[in-house]
Amino acid sequence: MSISTVADAPVARFSEATIARFDQEVVKYPPEQRRSAILACLAIVQDEQGWISPESEKALARYLDIEPISVHEATTFYDMCNTQPVGRYKINMCTNLPCQLHGAARALKHLTDKLGIEDGQTTADGLFTVAHCECLGACADAPVMIVNDRSMCSFMTEDRLDQLVAELTAAEGKA
Repeated sequence: MSISTVADAPVARFSEATIARFDQEVVKYPPEQRRSAILACLAIVQDEQGWISPESEKALARYLDIEPISVHEATTFYDMCNTQPVGRYKINMCTNLPCQLHGAARALKHLTDKLGIEDGQTTADGLFTVAHCECLGACADAPVMIVNDRSMCSFMTEDRLDQLVAELTAAEGKA
């Protein structure tokens, strides 16, 4: 991706392949409703780059012909949008009431202590990012967490957290 300057603000340029993927999403909506493709296009940016930079937000706004604030609002509203680089494994622990009542704060503290980071940080090796999040919709399985916005993990005791970290670390050949 290269950077160009538009109105004194850096704006990313997307590859032709990325634009083609955007086009596939935008065509699903009437021309006057291009903005409806914001989330799908943000997912494409994140899939390709690992996170959504301010420059990418501006470029997407330009592509969709909408105000940059509209893209920024979507990016910052949803937990699954990474607004900064994250580790290979992004772990989000639900800290809403049902999970709290089943030990989510203790589980989150155990995980961050084990990895030597604080809530919201990434390990020095770039392998893990850990952060609290809003409800994941699995209250009966509390405490719950999600890995890389896709893999739900339920009943996360300290032992299960240790096992998960060991498995993910081993999968990277760092065990």
